[in-house]
Amino acid sequence: MDLGDRVLVERNGISYEGVLMPSRRADHVVIKLKNGYNIGLKARESDIKLIEKGKEIKSQQLDRPLRDKPGLAQVSILSTGGTIASKVDYRTGAVTSQFSAGEIISAIPELEEIANYRARVIYQILSENMRSDYWTALARSVAEEIERGAEGVIITHGTDTMMYTAAALSFMLKTPVPVVLVGSQRSSDRPSSDASMNAVCAATVATSDIAEVSVVMHGTTNDDYCTIHRGTRVRKMHTSRRDAFQTINQHPLGRVDYLSRKVETYLSFCHRGEVEMELNERLEPRCSLVKYTPGSSPEILHYYIDKGYRGIVLEGTGLGHVASDWIEGIGRANEENIPVVVTSQCLRGRICDRVYDTGRDMLDAGAIEGGDMLPEVALVKLMWVLANNSEEVGSLMKTPLAGEISHSIPITV
Repeated sequence: MDLGDRVLVERNGISYEGVLMPSRRADHVVIKLKNGYNIGLKARESDIKLIEKGKEIKSQQLDRPLRDKPGLAQVSILSTGGTIASKVDYRTGAVTSQFSAGEIISAIPELEEIANYRARVIYQILSENMRSDYWTALARSVAEEIERGAEGVIITHGTDTMMYTAAALSFMLKTPVPVVLVGSQRSSDRPSSDASMNAVCAATVATSDIAEVSVVMHGTTNDDYCTIHRGTRVRKMHTSRRDAFQTINQHPLGRVDYLSRKVETYLSFCHRGEVEMELNERLEPRCSLVKYTPGSSPEILHYYIDKGYRGIVLEGTGLGHVASDWIEGIGRANEENIPVVVTSQCLRGRICDRVYDTGRDMLDAGAIEGGDMLPEVALVKLMWVLANNSEEVGSLMKTPLAGEISHSIPITV
C-alpha cells in the first residue's frame, strides 16, 4: 500500500475507513477519515486492508476551463498560495500550496454566479515566505489586470502575513476598482474549512462599489457573514480561529452576508471609478520592526544603524516608550538620517510621547510618533515613504495616506 491509498483499518472490533497518510512513528498507521480529520492507530494491533489505490482519488480535482456568462462583471483572481490554495500533500501529510486559481474556482461553483474570471498564479508559496520584492511584483500584476479591464481583483493569500501585503498594496496602488485579499484559516479538505465562504464573500466585494484594498474574512466562528477590513487597519488576532481577523482602531469597512450576498458598509470609502489607476510600487527594503522588551540592550538600535538600515519602527510600551538608555541610539539614528518611528505594543489606542519624561526625551532625540498605526503597517508605510519621498518622511509618517492613521485630538498632560 502507498500513501494516498484508501484503506480500511480494523482495531478492537471497530472499523475506520480513510486515506493512508504519513506517520512520524513506525509503529503507528495514520489515516484521514471521511470527516477530514486524522486518526493514528497502533499498527501491530490493527488489520489494514486496501480499498482503492490513490491515483483515482488524487485525480478528482479538475481545473476546468472558465466560461464567461453574459452580464457578469470581469474579475481577476491572482493566486499567491496560502491555505486557501492548499491541499494535503500525501507524500508528507502536510498542507502545501498546490491549487491554481482556476482550481479554486472549479472547487467553489458559487463563484461563477457572481462574476466572470481570469485566473493567474503569481506565486505558490506559504505566506511566511512573502517579502518586499514579491509585494512589488504583485502590485504590478494588479495594475496589469486593471489596465486589461478587470472590474475587480481578488488576491488569494496566506493568512499569517496577509496584513503586511494588504498594507503594502494600499500604499502602492490607487485603484478605481476593488482589490480584495482573501485567505482561509483551514484547508478545504477539513470539514470546518472557511475557504468557500471567504471566497464567495470576497468575490461579492470585488464586484461592489468599494474601490479600496481590503481584506475579507469570516466575521464570526459561524458561517453567517464576512467582515470587510480596510487594508491598513487589519490584524490577525488568533492563530487558528476562523474569525481571527479584526479591524484595529477603527470600525470595519463593512460586512457581507453569506446567504444574501448583501454588502453593508459602516465607513466612508473610495467609490468605484473615483480615482484613476496609479502605481507607485517602489519600496525601501532596508527597514526593520524592533520590539522593545524590558532590559533589552540599546546595542540593538546601533546594530541596525551599523548594518546600513534606512528606517526603523520601534514597537514601544504603552504610549510609546523605550528605556532611557535607548534614547542615545534614537539620537544617533536621527543624526545619520535614519528615521525612527514609534508605535505601541498595545495595538489599540494611539501613542503620545509627551506625557512622560522618557517620551519627551525620545521626541527631542528625533523620534517620530506613529499615532494609532499598527506596528506592521508603520513598517510597510516607512518602506514606501523612504522609496518615494525621503525628504518628507517625518510629516508623511504622521499624515493619513491610505486610512492607516486617525486624525485625533492629541493626549494632553
